[in-house]
Amino acid sequence: MNLRLTLLLLGLFLLLSTSADRTTNNCSQAWSASPNSQTFESGLGVNIHFTNPKPGEIKLLAEAGFRWVRMDLKWDATERERGKYDFAAYDRLISELDQFKIRALFILDYGNSLYDAGAPPRTDAARQAYVRWAVEAAKHFQDRGVSWEIYNEPNNSMFWPPKPKAAEYIALALAVGRAFRAAVPNEKLIGPATSTIDFVFLEACFRAGLLDYWSAVSVHPYRQSGPEEAANDYCRLRELITRYRTGSGRDGVSATNLSLSNKDIPIISGEWGYSSAWRNMDEAKQSVMFAREMLTNAANGIPISIWYDWRDDGSDPVEAEHHFGIVRNAYMPGRDPIYEPKPAYLSAKALSGFFNGYKFAERLAVGSYDDYILVFAKGGERRLAAWTTLPTAHRITIPLPAGQYTLTRHLGEGLNTVSTNQSGISIEVSTAPVYLARVTPE
Repeated sequence: MNLRLTLLLLGLFLLLSTSADRTTNNCSQAWSASPNSQTFESGLGVNIHFTNPKPGEIKLLAEAGFRWVRMDLKWDATERERGKYDFAAYDRLISELDQFKIRALFILDYGNSLYDAGAPPRTDAARQAYVRWAVEAAKHFQDRGVSWEIYNEPNNSMFWPPKPKAAEYIALALAVGRAFRAAVPNEKLIGPATSTIDFVFLEACFRAGLLDYWSAVSVHPYRQSGPEEAANDYCRLRELITRYRTGSGRDGVSATNLSLSNKDIPIISGEWGYSSAWRNMDEAKQSVMFAREMLTNAANGIPISIWYDWRDDGSDPVEAEHHFGIVRNAYMPGRDPIYEPKPAYLSAKALSGFFNGYKFAERLAVGSYDDYILVFAKGGERRLAAWTTLPTAHRITIPLPAGQYTLTRHLGEGLNTVSTNQSGISIEVSTAPVYLARVTPE
C-alpha cells in the first residue's frame, strides 16, 4: 500500500530466483482450465480506501465490471473503547455495494492503541482482544457474502513492525480461525495476504495448520515484469497447498486428521497492480497490464483477482504510489463521471464486458511460447484473447472454425472483421491483447 518500490525489489529478487529459466521451470498445470472455474467477470475486484463513496462512485466502479471490493476493516476505527464496537461506517459501505451486487473482502487489520500501544497483536492479551473484535465483525455482517482476510502483508515490516515474525502471525491467525469455527462457522476466512508470493512465510503458515481454517490462500503477486510470469509461481504455491492440505507436509499429522483434507483451497490474488508512474510504464501500458493480469489470473484458476487500486492516491507525477488507480484522483462533483477514467478503466470495462458469462477453457499452442492465445467458452460459443510478450508485433495463425470473426482492441474499440482461410485465421499480435468473437459461419 506504501513503499511499493521496496516491496517490488523484493518481489523481483524472488521472481528471478524462481522464474529465471521459463522454459525449464514451466509448470505443466499452468494455463490449464480448472474444474471449478467461474465465469470471467465474477472474480474481478478492486481495492478501495473509503467507507463513504461519493455519489455515483459505486455505480462507476460497477460499470467497469467489478464484482468485489477489498477494503481495510480497521480495528482502531471500529473499537475506540474497549469492548465497544461500531461498524456503522461499514454498514453504509455494504449498503452501497449491495445496490450493485458487489461483494466485500474485508481485511481485519491492524493494531489498536487500546492494546499494546497499537503494535501488531503479538501478546496474548492483544490477540484475544483482536479475536473478540474479529468475531464481532463477522457476526455483525453474517450471511452478507463478506470474505474475511486476516491481516494485510504480515511479512512486511511496514505492517508488522518492527520486524515480521511468522510465529507471531500464526499465533494470531490460529486463534482467529478457532474462534470463527466456533462462533461463525459459515463465514469465509482467508489469509495471509503476503507481500509478494513469499513461499517461506506461506509454508510456515501451512505447516502450522492454518489451511484447516482458511477457505482460500491470498497473496499479492506484485512485480514490474509481465504478469504472465506469475503462472509458475501460482503453480508452485498450489503444489505447496496440496502437499500440506493432504497432510504429507505436516510433521506427525496424517491426512485423516485434517478436516479440510478433501477440500479445494484456491489461491486469491488479493492485491496486485501496476503504477502508471513506474519507470518504463505509462497510462497506456498500465491499461495493457490490467488486461494481461486479469487474463493470466483467469487462465490459472484464480477465482478472485483484486486490482490495486481504484483511485489514484494523489497527483504527484513522480510518486509511484499516487498512480496505481484506474480513475484519477480529482473528484468532480456535478460531472458524469465524477472521476476521470484512465485508460485502465476502459480496459477493465472492455474486458469484463467482452468475456461476461464466459469461462476459461484452454490455451492454444500457437506460435512461440511467448504468444498467448486464451479460449473462453459459454455453452457452444467461444471467444479468444490473443497477445504476445515479445517486443515486436508479428502475425500468427489460429486454427478456428470457418466463419467471420470480429477483432476488438483491449480498450474496447472495434477493429475489422476477419474471415478464416484453410488454416484458420491470421492476425497480428502485439503486447496489447486483442479479443476475437465469431460472427457468422461461412
